[in-house]
Amino acid sequence: MKRSLYIVFIIGLSFNVIAQGTNNFKRTLKLMGSRFDITVVAEDSIQGNRFIDDAVKEITRIERVISSWDPNSETSDINRNAGLKPVQVSTELFDLIDRALKISKLTEGAFDISFASMDKLWKFDGSMTEMPSEEAIKASVARVGYENIILDRENHTVFLKLPEMKIGFGAIGKGYAADKAKALLKEKGVSGGIINASGDLTTWGTQYDGKDWMVAITNPLNKSHVFSWLPVVDAAVVTSGNYEKYVTFNGKKYTHIIDPRTGYPSSGIQSVSVFTKNAEIADALSTSVFVMGVETGLNFINQLKGVECVIVDDQNNIHTSKDIEFNRE
Repeated sequence: MKRSLYIVFIIGLSFNVIAQGTNNFKRTLKLMGSRFDITVVAEDSIQGNRFIDDAVKEITRIERVISSWDPNSETSDINRNAGLKPVQVSTELFDLIDRALKISKLTEGAFDISFASMDKLWKFDGSMTEMPSEEAIKASVARVGYENIILDRENHTVFLKLPEMKIGFGAIGKGYAADKAKALLKEKGVSGGIINASGDLTTWGTQYDGKDWMVAITNPLNKSHVFSWLPVVDAAVVTSGNYEKYVTFNGKKYTHIIDPRTGYPSSGIQSVSVFTKNAEIADALSTSVFVMGVETGLNFINQLKGVECVIVDDQNNIHTSKDIEFNRE
């Protein structure tokens, strides 16, 4: 079934939630190093806050499992033992890594959780004054490669074959956390809500008055300016963009989204928005398409069932997958 979008568009895509009504309860907070907006439908503020507290606890729990910054996490244990020995992990983390590897194979390495092995050559905090050398970039990808992540399903172990190899979940973790928080709240009987993890957004149910959840489409350079909106019904929307973190050398913009196969920033695209049922998948695919480029990315998405995307290239041209009917002014 085709998705019809009507968008008045200038540059990029960015999403804000429109949730109206006295029984829609929202809280904004920092989790996993990012902004999370959690909205739930509830009978009163006491119930609403309790539900949101439950979601926060679940997201915090997930962070303790997947964080590569927490020395006590299972992920850090895997990284510490790279090239040394397999590490036994929980079913949850094992399955997450297994799914990530399947996406890596599907995207031919455009998505790769071992990207964390790269040296921090590219900095997008204003401190970079010159391009890294070709030699340094080549060295940065020497320990990157999902093929070197070895899973043993019988023993539930993960082994990184190369010394100093690392994995990280920056391109999938927030989507996964949003999905898990959504699942928990649905189990607790929350009839509708939104988890928005810094643009990794998933919804379920409706607002208290039965209306669909609405997502505002805004100019990423002026997020107070709403161009239009679209309903998001029991679905996820994730956007990857280059308009906030980038550097410019010799007139060329280099985005913070790095191709794990080359070590160079991706180019040619300003934003990719992926629509599907699952925020984890949408998170991974939006990054993958950004790395692949317009033509390859669209061809890839068009082969996937139940996945749609909108791409904005660096010339402000809009490209859509085959199942989106797109009108613009």
